[in-house]
Amino acid sequence: MRAEGLRLAYGDRVVVDGLDLAVPSGRITVIVGANACGKSTLLRALARLLNPGAGTVQLDGRSIHSIPTRALAQRLGILPQAPVAPEGLTVIDLVGRGRSPHQTWWRQWSAADEQAVHEALRATAMTELAQRAVDELSGGQRQRAWIAMAVAQGTPVMLLDEPTTYLDLAHQIDVLDLITDLNRHQGRTVVMVLHDLNQACRYADHIVAMKAGRIVAEGAPSEVVTARTVEEVFGLRCVVGRDPVSGTPMVVPMGRHHEPADTDAPLSGKANLI
Repeated sequence: MRAEGLRLAYGDRVVVDGLDLAVPSGRITVIVGANACGKSTLLRALARLLNPGAGTVQLDGRSIHSIPTRALAQRLGILPQAPVAPEGLTVIDLVGRGRSPHQTWWRQWSAADEQAVHEALRATAMTELAQRAVDELSGGQRQRAWIAMAVAQGTPVMLLDEPTTYLDLAHQIDVLDLITDLNRHQGRTVVMVLHDLNQACRYADHIVAMKAGRIVAEGAPSEVVTARTVEEVFGLRCVVGRDPVSGTPMVVPMGRHHEPADTDAPLSGKANLI
């Protein structure tokens, strides 16, 4: 997937202008940045939910606007922010809708579709809630149901806008581990927006840092997430150390009333400064 010269706007308000992006195939790309910097707008353009005023988005060398809708939905899955299900729709029916791009008038519901749905429910720990109405679930459970639908769709490219929203910490890690499994074991290319920089560093192969509709830096977490870049992108002073679990960068924010401790001492006993 590639974007070239993108100009994205809502009416007269230009959000992104002249943006180029090449998404590494078969890797996990995470887009980070402050609120209203254009992260979700860029993801919507990659998903063909927003038409660019200029520039192109290509998938496998073709403009996504030239690919028939059903064919695109078989290649590209999208989980937007705060999706809403029809009232009374059960979890299993919602997840089953992920298989609709694979249905045609001559190919109706199949054993493969059934298997994909139940595997998605199992992978997201939603099997026991399969017959519950989506609108009766907690926020975290609803988010997992939508992720299960995206998993069941079975697309080689997945675009996820803040997939850990509403989830407690344990379920955030479960979801990010699931996304990593889909990437490593099924080769799915993943592009997602995350707010948590430390989670982005742990799970991303490629990080794209945005500010005011432009890409400030992109590359491996160790190359992108530095104290200087964090301050430029977020306006936040911080110390960047090494995560004692993953060895990836770990951001320790500094408030107005804090100054960094002795940088010759290890962070938290184990996280050496980098």
